[in-house]
Amino acid sequence: MSSNKKYWKSVEELNENSSVVETLRNNEFVEAIPTDEFLSDKESLSSSSTTRRDFLKYVGFSTAAATLAACEGPVHKSIPYVLQPEQIIPGVADYYATTMFDGFDFANLLVKTREGRPIKIENNTIEGAKFSANARVHASVLSLYDSMRLKVTKIDGKDSTWQEADLKIKSSLADAKAKGGQVVLLTGTLASPSTEKLIADFISKNPTAKHVVYDSVSESAALDAFETVFGERALPNYDFSKANTIVSVGADFLGDWQGGGFDSGYAKGRIPQAGKMSKHFQFEANMTLSGAAADKRVSMTVANQKLALVKIYSIITGSSVSTAKIPNEEVVVKAAQQLKAAGSKGLFVCGIQDKNAQLLALAINQTLSSEAFSTSETRQVRKGSNEKVMQLINDMNSGLVHTLIMSGVNPVYSLANSSSFVSGLKKVKLSASFSLKEDETASLTNIAVPAPHYLESWNDLMLTKGTYSLVQPTIRPLFSSKQFQEALLSWSGISGTYYDYIKSNSASYINGSTWNKTLHDGLSVGTISGLNAGSADYSGAANSLASTKPSSNLELVLYTKTGMGDGQQANNPWLQEFPDPITRVSWDNYLTISRADAEKIGLENRIVANGGLNGSYATVSVGKTKLEVPVIIQPGQAVGTVGLSLGYGKKAGLKEEMQVGVNAFAFYNNFDLVQSVIVEKASGEHEFACVQSQKTLMGRGDIIKETTLEIFNTKDSKIWNPVPMVSLDHKEVEATKVDLWESFDRSIGHHFNLSIDLNACTGCGACVIACHAENNVPVVGKSEVRRSRDMHWLRIDRYYSSEETFEKDNEKKEGFDGLDLGGFLSGNEDTKGSLGGFRKMEHPADNPQVAFQPVMCQHCNHAPCETVCPVAATSHGRQGQNHMAYNRCVGTRYCANNCPYKVRRFNWFLYNNNDEFDFHMNDDLGRMVVNPDVNVRSRGVMEKCSMCIQMTQATILKAKREGRPVEKDEFQTACSAACSSGAMVFGDVNDKESQIAKLAEDKRMYHLLEHVGTKPNVFYHVKVRNS
Repeated sequence: MSSNKKYWKSVEELNENSSVVETLRNNEFVEAIPTDEFLSDKESLSSSSTTRRDFLKYVGFSTAAATLAACEGPVHKSIPYVLQPEQIIPGVADYYATTMFDGFDFANLLVKTREGRPIKIENNTIEGAKFSANARVHASVLSLYDSMRLKVTKIDGKDSTWQEADLKIKSSLADAKAKGGQVVLLTGTLASPSTEKLIADFISKNPTAKHVVYDSVSESAALDAFETVFGERALPNYDFSKANTIVSVGADFLGDWQGGGFDSGYAKGRIPQAGKMSKHFQFEANMTLSGAAADKRVSMTVANQKLALVKIYSIITGSSVSTAKIPNEEVVVKAAQQLKAAGSKGLFVCGIQDKNAQLLALAINQTLSSEAFSTSETRQVRKGSNEKVMQLINDMNSGLVHTLIMSGVNPVYSLANSSSFVSGLKKVKLSASFSLKEDETASLTNIAVPAPHYLESWNDLMLTKGTYSLVQPTIRPLFSSKQFQEALLSWSGISGTYYDYIKSNSASYINGSTWNKTLHDGLSVGTISGLNAGSADYSGAANSLASTKPSSNLELVLYTKTGMGDGQQANNPWLQEFPDPITRVSWDNYLTISRADAEKIGLENRIVANGGLNGSYATVSVGKTKLEVPVIIQPGQAVGTVGLSLGYGKKAGLKEEMQVGVNAFAFYNNFDLVQSVIVEKASGEHEFACVQSQKTLMGRGDIIKETTLEIFNTKDSKIWNPVPMVSLDHKEVEATKVDLWESFDRSIGHHFNLSIDLNACTGCGACVIACHAENNVPVVGKSEVRRSRDMHWLRIDRYYSSEETFEKDNEKKEGFDGLDLGGFLSGNEDTKGSLGGFRKMEHPADNPQVAFQPVMCQHCNHAPCETVCPVAATSHGRQGQNHMAYNRCVGTRYCANNCPYKVRRFNWFLYNNNDEFDFHMNDDLGRMVVNPDVNVRSRGVMEKCSMCIQMTQATILKAKREGRPVEKDEFQTACSAACSSGAMVFGDVNDKESQIAKLAEDKRMYHLLEHVGTKPNVFYHVKVRNS
C-alpha cells in the first residue's frame, strides 16, 4: 500500500504559498512510519494478513488489548441487550442489565457501552431492582480500565501462564487429599447461588477442604444475633419508607451500615406529604450522613450508646433493667416513647458491633411489630465469621493448612493482625490468590492469578433472598484473567463453562421466568415467606450492656468513608478526588476530633495564605500499634471520641499519587470498630485538599431555606418561603417581578429545568461521580485541589449551624444592633454588635444542624456570564441551557468572576496526555472510559455543567428516529439519573404533565440567590424539619 496516498486535504493546503503547509511537509514526520512493513502493498493487501503479534507490537499491548476486546464486543450468549437493536450502530449507545457485588458494594445496574466499550454505570430502574449505585459503584467502570491491574498469572513473583499455575494447584490439591492436609478456600461474601453450589461440589470432591468467608469490614455481630434468633445467617432488611419514627443508635444507614442502600426508602418518608413526614432520632459518636439528616441528633460515646440502647429496650418492652445516668437521657427517653407510640410504624436500627446490642435491636423491632423490619427478603451481602477467620489464622500458624486459595480478599492489608496471617502464609505449602491487583496479599502468595472485573464476567447473585440477579460481561477480558469459578469447575472435574453452569443452575431461582427474560431484565423476583423467631436471652444481653463502663481513654470509632469504602478501589482517581460529604476533604483520611478534645491536646486546623487547610498531626496509639495521623476538628464529634476511616494507606498495586493516608485497619483489633486509644500531639503540619473552607451560613437563610413541619402545616408559604424584595423606583417589589431585560417567549418547544429537594438529598455524592463519568471531567490531583482548582462540575455544599439550629442563626443575625466596633476590637463576640457576632457565626456549633445543597451551573435565563464574555463563547440556548463553545473560549475568566454561584471551572493546565497529571487520562487504557459524545477540554478553556446537553439531544433524536413524541419524564441528566433518593428531578417544564412542571409549581420551590434576578432554570425545595 502506498504510504503517500492522500485521503483528504485541509483548507490551508489550497493556498500554494502557505508557509504552514511547507513546514509540516518537511518536519511532520522526521522518520517515516513503516506501515508498508506490516500492512503490505496495495496488490497483496487483500491476500495478506497482519498477525495479532504484529498488531500488538505496533500499537502497544494495553491499548490493543482493550481495543480488540471492545471491537469484539460483549459476549453474545443469548439476548443480553436491554433494548434489542437490529445491529450495533456506531455512535449510538447500547445498554446491558447486570448486577455488581464486590464483597462490599452492590447494585442493580445498566451498563452504557459505546462501540463495545463500557463507559458509564446507570441504575436499573425495572420493577424489583432494589439497589441503586452509590458513588463507588458509579466509579467502578473506571476501575475496569485501571492500568495497574494484574495482567498475567504470576508464580513466585514471575510472569507465567494460567496453565502452569493450574497444574501446580491441582498437584497441591492431590497432595493434600493424599496426606489429609487442610485445603481452605478463603473468599469474601459471595451472595452467589451458583458459586456456593460450586464450592459445595469442590468440597465433596476434596473432603479435607473447607470454605471460610471473610468480610474486611465485619458485620459478624449482627449476623450472629440474627442467626441466634431466626436460625439463618443473614441480615434483616429494612424499608424505611414504611417508618414514621426512626431511632438509630450508632447506625449510619445512609452510609455503609449493613451494606447501605437504604437512602431511597428513607427519602420517601422525609418529603412532606399530606402534612406528614417521618421523625428521625440519631445517637452517634462520629458525624455521619445519617446524623446530618436527622431531626434530632445527639452525639455520645459508644459506651453511652450501649446504655441508651438498654434504656430504649426497657421502655419499649416494659423490662426493668437499671442503668447508670447517661448524658441527654431526656432525649433518649423521648425517642423511646415516640418509638413506642409509633408501634408498627416505628423502626429501630443499631450499629454497635456487639452481639448483645444486636439482639436487643431485634427484640425492639419484634415488640413493635415493625412493618419496616423484614425477615422474608433477608440480605445475603454479609456472611463473614470473625470466629472462623481467627481459627484459620491459628490453623495456618500451626501448620495445619496445606493449600490456601483466596479470591477477592486482601487480608494482609485489611487484617489488624496481618503479621500473624503473613507468618502463617509462610507455613502453607501452596497459596494462591485470585485478585484484580497485585495487592499486598497477591504479592506474597506463591501464585497470583488476575481475576476479571465484574464487567468482564458471568455470574449470578442473590443480594436479598428471593431476588435472583445475573451478572453478564459487557466487554471481553482485557487481560489474561481467569475467573475463580472457572478454576473451581476445572478442579472439581466439571465440564463446560461457568456460563453453562449458571444457566443450568438458574432454573431453581428464576421463578418460572425464562433465562432470556431474566438476562434482559437483569433480575427475577420471587416471593419468600418470613422467618419464625426463636427465643434468645434478651434480659441477659440487656444486663450485660447495662454494666458497660466508660473508657478511661478516648474511644476510637473506625468507619468507612463515602468515597473509599473498604479501599478496594483505592487506585481510582475519581474516588480519591471525591470530596467527603461531611469534611469536604479529598485525597486523605484523618483523625476527626471534637473541638473540646482538640483544645485539650493542643491540636488545631487553620487556613493558610493560599486558602488551603492545614492541620496538626497526632500520634494515635492502640495498644502497641502507633500511627501518625493528620487531624480534622469535626463539629458534632462526640466529646471523648475520635474517628478514623478505613480503606486508605494502601501501597501495593497503586500509582504513587494514590498512595495516600494511613492504614486504619491496623487498629481494627478483634474486628471491633471501637478501640480504646491514646492521642498525643505530634510535630509537623499536614496540608489537606479541602474544597470548602466556609463552614456556616452565618444567618443567610435565603441560601438554604428551612422551616419546621408545624410551621409548614399551619402558616402560609409566604411566611416560611418568602419571595425576596428589591427596590424599584424607591418601592419594595418582589424580586421575581423585576426584570432588566425583556423576556423571551419560552413556552414553545422544550425548556429544561432541574429540581433539587433539600429534604431528600442525603449528600451521598453519587451524582458527582456520575457527572465525572458522563462529561469527561478531569482529575487534577491533590495539590491542585488544595489551590481551589478542582474541576467538579457539580459540588455538594455542606453547611453547619453556628448555633444549635439554623433557625437560631437567623434569629441571632436579625437581632444584631449596630457594629459595636469596641467589642469587636476587644475580642468580645457575645455582644449584639454585628462585627463580633458575625465573626462568631463563622464557627460551627459543637453539635450543629447540617444541610447539604448540590450546586451546579444554574443555567440562568438572565445569565451574568453571557453578557461579559468578549468572544461569545458562552450563550443561551432555546431550550434553557447555558452553552459553552469551547473552541471560542480564550480563557479571560470574566464569566467565572461574574457568576454569583461560583460554578465555572478553568483548565489551568492540560489534564490529559500530561505526565504531570498521571491519572486515567494519561494512559491509553484509562482513556477508554472517555465519553465520545463530550469534548475533552484543553488548557486555557472554561468549563461548567452543560445540563448534559448531549443526553437531552440524544433523547430528542431517539424519539424522532422512532417517529414519536418524547415521553413524559423521559429526559434525564447524569446527576438526576444517578440520584437514588429522588432529590434531583430533571425534565421539560413546558410539558405540563411532567413531574418537573408539577414540582415547579410546588409551594416549597425557590431559586438560589433569587434577589439577584438571574432567573435560574435550577430550583430548590425548602428543607422541612420534623422538630
